[in-house]
Amino acid sequence: MSHAGVTRRRGLKGVAAAAIAVPLLATAGSTAVTPSAAEPGFTDRVPGGLHVMTYNLRFASSTGDHRWAHRRPAMRELLLRAGPHVLGTQEGLYHQLREIGADLGPHYAWIGTGRGGGSRDEFAALFYDVRRLAPVAYDHFWLSDTPEVINSNTWGADQPRMATWVRFRDRAAAGREFYVLNTHLDHVSQYARERSARLLAHRIAGFDRSLPVVVTGDFNAHAHSNPVYATLLGAGLVDTWETAAERGPLYGTFQNFGAPLPGGDRIDWILTTPGVTTQWARIDTFQVDGRFPSDHLPVRASLTLA
Repeated sequence: MSHAGVTRRRGLKGVAAAAIAVPLLATAGSTAVTPSAAEPGFTDRVPGGLHVMTYNLRFASSTGDHRWAHRRPAMRELLLRAGPHVLGTQEGLYHQLREIGADLGPHYAWIGTGRGGGSRDEFAALFYDVRRLAPVAYDHFWLSDTPEVINSNTWGADQPRMATWVRFRDRAAAGREFYVLNTHLDHVSQYARERSARLLAHRIAGFDRSLPVVVTGDFNAHAHSNPVYATLLGAGLVDTWETAAERGPLYGTFQNFGAPLPGGDRIDWILTTPGVTTQWARIDTFQVDGRFPSDHLPVRASLTLA
């Protein structure tokens, strides 16, 4: 589906980017809900704050103990409770994203394309609350020497990787505009991750510099101990986890469906340009009856865009 009045940069002809807003499905009943260990929890809202979340969804497998049909009710409950204004997702498959859109309800839409083009393969899709945000422009690029070439992989990554960005107008801030870029770096090749970070920094530098930028993603790199992190912060971005006025307990964000690891490594980040203020940041440990919605924990932050 296309957005009236939304522009897309040229260079990706033949790719249909999805933007779905479909009716809410009935929420399945659940018991033994374990809320986030973070304080003050799901209901915290800062007046005027922009609630951002990054979440590796784990692709929708149809077999095994962690198949999507088993995880979807917990995912639905988590997202409905959290109610982010912007949700950067990684690994979602087309049918999985459509179902998440249905579960979120008619107040949400999403933008993305599969890394193989169209509805194929995994997405780095961005969901947004249409009551708060209106997309003005969007595009996709691939993390390679040929970023406009669909499905390209020139740096030896295990699989092609990409980024999706959207320029939003904030209805709650007198129409102030800002960018969100969402990505997923390779899980095998450090060289590919480092080259990807340099490309991301270059692309962000090409945005309108008068506007704030928010970056969400699974970077497959440990904060503070990987050159990827140093490259992005060296490009002028800041880590909301470090700049937050308040933050919850630290957990490793890849817990592989196991118990959250206190003090573990953060590989999922929300970064911003320096003028953005972060009121709070959380790593969310939500589960239902011991079932986690994904093998990653979502990271959430409340931002004020300067």
